Amino acid sequence: MRYTFRMRRRFGFNRVVLESGPVRRHDAAGSGEAESITRFLAESVDSLLAEPACLARFADELERTLINDALARYVASERGHVLASAEYDQLESLVLDGHRYHPAFKSRVGFDVTDNLAFGPEFAPDVRPLWLASHRSITEVTRAATLNEADFLAAQLGETLASFHERLRAEGVDPGSYTLLPVHPWQWREYVATAFAEQLRRRQLIVLGEDPRAFRAQQSIRTLACRDMPDRPYLKLSMSLVNTSTSRVLAPHTVRNAPPISDWLRRVIDEDAFLRDESGLIVLREVMGSSVTPDPPAAFARSATYGTLACIWRESLHAFLTSGERAVPFTALTGSELDGTPFVDAWLRHHGARAWTRRLVGVAVIPLLHLLFRHGVACEAHAQNMVLVHRDGMPERIALKDFHDGIRFHRALLSDPDDCPPIDSPPPHHVNANSFVETDDVDLVTDFLLDAFCFVNLGELAGFLDDAGLLGEREFWAIVREGIATYQARFPELRERFALFDVGKPTVAVEKLTTRRLLTDTEPRLHDVPNPLAPRSDDPAGRGDDD
Repeated sequence: MRYTFRMRRRFGFNRVVLESGPVRRHDAAGSGEAESITRFLAESVDSLLAEPACLARFADELERTLINDALARYVASERGHVLASAEYDQLESLVLDGHRYHPAFKSRVGFDVTDNLAFGPEFAPDVRPLWLASHRSITEVTRAATLNEADFLAAQLGETLASFHERLRAEGVDPGSYTLLPVHPWQWREYVATAFAEQLRRRQLIVLGEDPRAFRAQQSIRTLACRDMPDRPYLKLSMSLVNTSTSRVLAPHTVRNAPPISDWLRRVIDEDAFLRDESGLIVLREVMGSSVTPDPPAAFARSATYGTLACIWRESLHAFLTSGERAVPFTALTGSELDGTPFVDAWLRHHGARAWTRRLVGVAVIPLLHLLFRHGVACEAHAQNMVLVHRDGMPERIALKDFHDGIRFHRALLSDPDDCPPIDSPPPHHVNANSFVETDDVDLVTDFLLDAFCFVNLGELAGFLDDAGLLGEREFWAIVREGIATYQARFPELRERFALFDVGKPTVAVEKLTTRRLLTDTEPRLHDVPNPLAPRSDDPAGRGDDD
């Protein structure tokens, strides 16, 4: 038995691309197009470094991804979705390929088909979070320095807050002894109602009712945007489903870190003229986080309640857009219309592919590198964590989000270590080996940005533009290198920092995302790949006229 297919390596990071032709399976009975992912894995097991239980899990995740993606594409075709005319909130639902590099990018383990249709972002259903009152003895609330908890919750709930308080008084309890937090309806049904049965019985948790407004899921599924009031903060809710490599719960230490990290990053940007005025960098702060953390009855029962009931409120993008600005998820840049036309096709043909790419480098790449070089902060700006703001398709600036576990730094190398708040580290029982913010290894800081942003976001875009015939991949990376060189020439006082955070080193350590699913996720799974940002003598950037 053997399988045959065609593939090629991209210039950027030596990424492997499967060609569009079919994968064929050959055995003694003949040959034909391969039809089973699970059979392929089983028959290829001798070539894989895999633990048997993980292999079975991975096969299930791939099969689920295939089904979920096929369903999303069928619905998009039936509805006749058009990306070009969609606004930002719609694009969060319409973009079908949020994280294509991950093999199980749409596994959603825990959802059945009905759940997927009810809560999957591609189907744009209305979702109404369920609000609970949680006694302060079992709840941690962390807020931004300038935020008042009571006023903030009143702004979220409006007149409904009075009825919730009346409900609590009818239960014979003091509303002041409780905080209020939303829970995803799926999470309530599948986990909270049973895992927190003791707290519900003791009235440490009290069910209040649905949110008065309708929300819709963004690409990450667990983050909801208010459809009725777009300026209302986004809700990031715990969900005990597995998508890509991770369970989508919210670990208490990350919820606790969210507001202080956000406040700190806002200060960093506000005090840096290049980021504040020239780049116009937007930080969507995580302004409040609530996490229900009762002591487990036994150590083996900890996972039932660890991170499974928590919420982070994030600022809405709409409050930051100025007249004439529009926004798109960065993942939309590699999206296509139903007829195969790239979403960005008209933009690049109108503005010129090289001019557009140079502008993208200036507004998206350079601010992130400035944060790294000058301030020592690397952002995990991959996939859903970045938004592009544009005017008539020409890149204008970016918005960053998801900071509670999406940054990395070496404290001693920060521009102002004393201004950085104390950061809670993962507890010993936290199993995600990648869930840390501070490190003493400068390479882990640099590679965090190179892996998440350059390898995933820019790598996807470079290959996509090449495949679409809009801009060659080598030229794309040459334009990126040219932009970095121009920036570094402008800030010679940072020369030592450029060497310290060496984004142009020959190789970069990136995550082996398939290996993370084939082996127990107890340690980082990394390998070195060629870095397309390494200086080259044959850069074609700047040669010839724009398209």
